[in-house]
Amino acid sequence: MGKFFPFTLFFLTLLQGKDFWSEAEGDKNCSVSESIMEQINGSVQMERVLLYTFLEVSSDCRFREQLHSLQSQGIVSFPKGSYGYDDEVELQTDGNRSGHLQNGELVFDPEVNEEVIRIIAAQLAEIGDQFDKEIKARVVNDLAQHFLNENLSGEEITQRMSEAVEGLARAIPSDMEQEKAMLVLAMVLTKKIANTMPSLLQRVFSTTVNYISQQLHNYIVRMLRE
Repeated sequence: MGKFFPFTLFFLTLLQGKDFWSEAEGDKNCSVSESIMEQINGSVQMERVLLYTFLEVSSDCRFREQLHSLQSQGIVSFPKGSYGYDDEVELQTDGNRSGHLQNGELVFDPEVNEEVIRIIAAQLAEIGDQFDKEIKARVVNDLAQHFLNENLSGEEITQRMSEAVEGLARAIPSDMEQEKAMLVLAMVLTKKIANTMPSLLQRVFSTTVNYISQQLHNYIVRMLRE
């Protein structure tokens, strides 16, 4: 059988949509295995952990109760051991795990542990404090209104987030590499919206994870390995 890379599978999820995968899980004759679904979830684990830690170490986080509930709900998990990302982790389509999957979860390489992620998140939060002052309330409020619109699909709201980040990246002068600036801006927007409306945290968090997974995954991998 062929092999799928986890990041490829993540994009398949975005392209096909939730309905496709819901049908696949309910169809006993479907060739998509539960193990592949687990691999898709694992492929964005690093983004979840990085964003969560960024928000947690931010000095002006006013939604800590809602943030910690993401862990209790299982939306963000901190497995025992170390975090790291190996782009060559693979999963056989017959359901047999290879690479670093154990008990349905990715076991990350020891290249990047939780402490490294915390240090990097703290550094990004410091940069975020500088950007925070440059982001006008109108941008945050406009984006928050999109999140309040339940008629927008996940793909549409992710596009709104992308447009907001790109607009800020053009408007705010910075001599840092563009990918880092866009990563920090996305996470700062998440924080500012949640500070304004804590009830939106879960949707904003999931959207930001989708955005940085689509646009900045490879950059994050490189950053954590440096």
